[in-house]
Amino acid sequence: MASELTDEEKKAIEDFIEEIKKSYKGSSELSVTWNTGCKFLMARKFDLKRALELYMSHQATREREDLLCIQANDPFLQKELLTEKFTILPGKDNSGAAVALFSARLHQPPQSTHQVVLKALIYQLDTALESIEIQRNGLVFIYDMTGSKYANFDYELSIKILNLLKGAYPAKLKRVLIVTAPLWFKAPFKILRLFVKEKLRDRVSTVSIPELKSYFPDSTLPQYLGGSQASCHSMWVETCYQMATNQAPDLTLYFLPACVRSRSYRSPSSSFESESSKDTINEKHTTEDREKEKEDDEEDDFEEHTESQISKDNDVDGVRTRKRKTSNVKSDTDGSFVGEDDAQDIGTENTPRKKRPPSSGSNILDDSLHMPDSSPGVDVTTLLTEVNSLKRRGLFQQYGSIKMEAPTGTFQNARNKINVPKNRYTDVLCYDHSRVVLPSLENEEGSDYINANFVDGYMQKNAFISTQGPLPKTFVDFWRMVWNYQVCVIVMTTRVVERSRMKCGQYWPLEEETDEESDHFIIYNDGVMQYRDYRQTRLLLHNTQTGESREVTHLQFTSWPDYGVPPATAFLDFLFHVREVQASAVSKLDKAWSGHPLGPPVLVHCSAGIGRTGTFITVDICLRRLEHCGTVDIRETVLRVRSQRAFSIQMPDQYVFCHQAVLEHAERMGLLNGLDSLTLEDDDSDSDL
Repeated sequence: MASELTDEEKKAIEDFIEEIKKSYKGSSELSVTWNTGCKFLMARKFDLKRALELYMSHQATREREDLLCIQANDPFLQKELLTEKFTILPGKDNSGAAVALFSARLHQPPQSTHQVVLKALIYQLDTALESIEIQRNGLVFIYDMTGSKYANFDYELSIKILNLLKGAYPAKLKRVLIVTAPLWFKAPFKILRLFVKEKLRDRVSTVSIPELKSYFPDSTLPQYLGGSQASCHSMWVETCYQMATNQAPDLTLYFLPACVRSRSYRSPSSSFESESSKDTINEKHTTEDREKEKEDDEEDDFEEHTESQISKDNDVDGVRTRKRKTSNVKSDTDGSFVGEDDAQDIGTENTPRKKRPPSSGSNILDDSLHMPDSSPGVDVTTLLTEVNSLKRRGLFQQYGSIKMEAPTGTFQNARNKINVPKNRYTDVLCYDHSRVVLPSLENEEGSDYINANFVDGYMQKNAFISTQGPLPKTFVDFWRMVWNYQVCVIVMTTRVVERSRMKCGQYWPLEEETDEESDHFIIYNDGVMQYRDYRQTRLLLHNTQTGESREVTHLQFTSWPDYGVPPATAFLDFLFHVREVQASAVSKLDKAWSGHPLGPPVLVHCSAGIGRTGTFITVDICLRRLEHCGTVDIRETVLRVRSQRAFSIQMPDQYVFCHQAVLEHAERMGLLNGLDSLTLEDDDSDSDL
């Protein structure tokens, strides 16, 4: 940024910082950065006195409205961001100013406080104003009243927003456009204009949707405002999170039209529809460690985001835990369990029916997306050289290009109104083409749906089931899936509770010699083995309808930190232990299994089923390829995993970790002499990371 400023401007910033230090002498909480000084001075054309006044007013407003501390992981903030009522559009107006959009129809005054709304607004503006281009060119504010009612209008909040923008925030407010204002708005509008500085008053006007085109190019306006821009709010919120957590994202990527078009998709016909009715999905904006649980006790009014607190996954509906004698649920056999020959014939959509489901019955090795000749790949020595050349920043950029890829399918079943409450997160849905289909229950619409996808392994079709952490209302569906697809191993890569938030329902009995009933399934805990980094539980799954019992091993990896990635050594030990347990289970199946030699699908889940889950699956695929033919192609592997489970590998750190895990395993195999030469950190101190 400094290189774009004149010497006079740099001097003004230094003077600004010095004056603030004098004014707040003795305050240990105040720290004014160079960027902060630049923002306030830019907003007042580098007039030091006016910039200082603006800063004082800004601090006073934030203190008065209790906005001094805005935490990126605040669940109430995250919930507010999900409404998409306020966003920064990826395009600019005809003069190059950034465009802030507030959609009145999405604001439900009783459901959010002024403080939370203002926090969400400032949280996003703070990110936008990190761009020196936006600081110079200013901001246009669109107040869209299309489709709104009087109940959506909050007069007091409107006054607060105008007060903030007119003289308490470091942004050049160039214009306020009120779109399709209803008749009842005329009186409030006259009063609101009084709160705007006189010289800006003429720039506050009401316009129709067609009139917007005189201010903005089509590529800037959303489709429902007459433009061609698809929504990419989730990408924007993710950018804000990266900025708030000091990951220094490249803001220019967000404002590139091509990037936006390839990043997300929205059907023009669904522009006015609720979130639950979209045909496709935008990129998820939070890591699994900071995702807010949606309320699972309320099954109505989903589209209006009426939940008022964090998920109550621990309020398990209809699940009883108690001591039970082992003999009640154990198989009468010596460990061999009945296969699925009597199970219903089901399969993924558009797949011919088979005696066994596709994930279980495929004996074909070459129908997997991951084959030795499916991409060139490189050996691990070349991979190490590439990683050292790219470093963390380059890998982050490489991951960024992956995230720009458009979704490869639709989400119609997940968007079906009857299925919406079964999704843990509103923006983590499953593809139609690869979803796991459950046997339909008589007279129960949507009973074939669960938020889960089949994902290919290396030279193995449908080697994995990638799914979300079960909700209490989906526990029965979860066990139906385990039963119908002969799952022997469940891999859980999250804790039930992290940072005081529910990440997954407690769907299995935690204590030894206890059981839980879930409809016609009894799940019995037959023993727990505690390791340093993971916990192994032997479960007996009894089907009261058929009288059959099966053994299922539950493996929970507990060393994945709330934020970041796990130690590669611990992760690799866990992954290979999973393989050993799966191999042992397949050998016990004997003639009950006639599918792929590696057995039925391994079920993998975290909270959303895309971040940690995708990381586990990606590393396993890469290591199997490395062991088979000595090459890997991590980027292509991630792309193909994402083509079956949307948005897998959720964060750039997870993408970097895949490289680290592969290289550490290569060292274990003796393919590398040592990893002392691995250097991920960038040379310069102004890293984008």
